[in-house]
Formats: sequence, C-alpha cells, structure tokens
Amino acid sequence: MNATTKKPAAAKPADAKPTAKPSTKPSAPVASATQAAAHLAAHFQPNHPRKRHQLLFPDHLPVPLGQQIKTVEGLRRHLQTAIELEHSTIPPYLCALYSLRDGSNQFAYQTIQSIVVEEMLHMVLACNILNAIGGHPAISHPKFIPEYPTYLPHSDDAFIVPLGKFSRDAIDVFLQIEHPASKYAPPEAHNYQTIGQFYHALKIAIRELDKETPGGIFTGDVSRQITSEHYYGGGGKLFAIHNRAEAILAINEIVGQGEGVNGTIEDTDSLFGEEVEYAHYFKFNEIKYERRYLPNDRAKLPPTGPAVAVDWAAVHNMQPNPKLANYAVGSPLWQKTFDFNRTYMLLLKNLHDACNGNPAQMNAAIPLMYDLKYQAQALMQMPIGNGLMAGPSFEYMAL
Repeated sequence: MNATTKKPAAAKPADAKPTAKPSTKPSAPVASATQAAAHLAAHFQPNHPRKRHQLLFPDHLPVPLGQQIKTVEGLRRHLQTAIELEHSTIPPYLCALYSLRDGSNQFAYQTIQSIVVEEMLHMVLACNILNAIGGHPAISHPKFIPEYPTYLPHSDDAFIVPLGKFSRDAIDVFLQIEHPASKYAPPEAHNYQTIGQFYHALKIAIRELDKETPGGIFTGDVSRQITSEHYYGGGGKLFAIHNRAEAILAINEIVGQGEGVNGTIEDTDSLFGEEVEYAHYFKFNEIKYERRYLPNDRAKLPPTGPAVAVDWAAVHNMQPNPKLANYAVGSPLWQKTFDFNRTYMLLLKNLHDACNGNPAQMNAAIPLMYDLKYQAQALMQMPIGNGLMAGPSFEYMAL
C-alpha cells in the first residue's frame, strides 16, 4: 500500500436543504431502544420481508472530555461528516469491484456489490437524520469529495484509503475501515479510531440534546425524508426519521451492518427472526481468508467454514489513484476520465437534490449508476504503460 503521504483532513461540513415525503405530525419518541425496535419491527415486517440490522451496544459509556457534541448546530455538522464518511468508502469499494474481470471472482463481486449498496443506504439514512433535525445535507460541493488517497473524514488519520484494484492490500484497507470497536471503546466525536465510536458519540448527542431542548430537536420538514418508496436497493430498509427512537435505530442499522453486534460476526438480522447475515467487516474477512464463516465462529478468529474461490490475479491492473491531470488534454484517456467524472458529479447532484426536497431524483440517479459502472470498466481496459491500466478518478468538476 502507498500510505506514505499525509493528506489534510476533510473540510468541516456545512448544512444544505433536505428531502420530500408528505407525512403527518411526527410520532412521540419511543421510550427505550427495546420499544423502538419493536415499534419499527412491527412497521417493517408486513411490507418488507428482507433483513433488518441493528447494533446492540452499551449506551452508558461516558463521553470523554473534548468529545461531547453540545449544540444542535454541532450535531448537524457531525451528521454532515457522517454523510461524507459513508460516501468516502464508496469509490474505493467500487474501484475494487469494477477491476474484477468478467466471469471471475463471483463470490468477491457479489460480496463487495452488496456492501456498496448498504453504504449508499447508510449515506441516505444519515441524510434523513440530518433533515429530521432541521439540517441540510450538502452532497455535491467541492469539499464533499475526498482527494484520494485520503484519510477517513475527521478520523484519527491512522491509515490512508487509496483508489485501486481488487487485491489483498485493498481488502486489508477495507477491513481497517470497517474494523469493529471494542465493546467498551469510548464514544469519539472527533478524531475517532473507529466508525462505531463516532456514531456512538452521535447517538449520545441525539439522545441528550433531544431531552434538553424544549420541544425536542426533531423539527425538520417531514416531506424531505427519503424512504424505500423513492429508492430500493436491498441491503436493509430505508425509512423516514421523525423522532429520537427512529434516529437511534438508524444509527444502530448503520453500525450493525458495518461492524457486527456485541463482538459477534452477525449484523442482527436474527433479531427479527430472520436468517443470519454477516456484517461488512466479516464479509471482507471471508474474501481475505477465502473461506466462509459458520454461525458459531468467533468474531476474533478467522472463518472456519467452506472454502470460496478467490482469484487475486483475475483483475484489471488499475493504476492506483489516477488523476485527470495525468493525461494530455483532449487525449482519449483524458476524455474518458473527464466523462466519468462528469457522470459522477451528475449522480451526486441528483442525490443532493433528492435529499434536499426532491426525492423523485433518487430514481433518476439509477441510470447514472449504470453509466458510471460502464465508464469505469471501459477505463480499466485502457493501457497507460508499464503494464498498468487507467481507472476512475472520482474527482470533483463543476457542471
């Protein structure tokens, strides 16, 4: 891995205007996490038989000094960071996914594809929470897109995340991204070690600020919420956020899908009587060890189940961290990279509009997702010398 160059931390987020779905007055907060789970389980199961994911984590841990989120405006900024964080994982995962040669690595392809779909879900859920407390998701501005290789937004800069082909090194980075927090790791709103610790700090702030604020903090326009009516991609349920209990359940969903539950390999689908589904960290671990987990495997040990086929050589040898500036203006490589980035920005603009009052734009984004795939795959078949191929650069450009 190229992890030598230090990159500046991502810029602090700003607010932007939210999404649309008519609704009645928000329901009162559910008193406990157990009641919240039961409330939403009853709501989801009749019309959505797919899996649910929830992280059960100790909520009584004290927030260290300097890690508290003390104001609603501060919480909005941190939720914007959550949106940026979820997005920042998608380009690296997509590069690995699209570098797989056609007809090879079906297990790895399906695994990474399912994770990308869930990361998109997490990003939109974070938008829903921000909208619910009167914030405005900002998705298509220049500072939203990381300059790869980069650190995770506002993390402790422990490791660098590059763009590159499917490889053992790439899977090791993905495992660092999704690494579970230890059971009693402290909440960390700033310079977090794990994504779970960051979200734990958000969850505590949501609970405390909602209790302390007269009338509560969930004052956002409910018509700006995005639900599975507007977007369905599998990998969990996209639902509206109206109150504290729903916001906390959404965070549990995000962290549970990524890291697992209480030191287990599961993401708690079994909470609602459904089949076991493994969290992202353990899905990547199955690729790393070329072996499936068994239900009784331990979270701290490698999987012991059936072997799976992983061909580390059956990939397009994508140049790490490609840049548009690497190519002569007007050359075929420059044009293909330019076209890819333009499609990428159109996709982000559609998502921004969807999360800021026009949820129908979610459906308009779907064809752009396919365009992005085909353009990325075309780049990966263009030689650039020294046995390397081009690849998508995921760079900002003005539309």
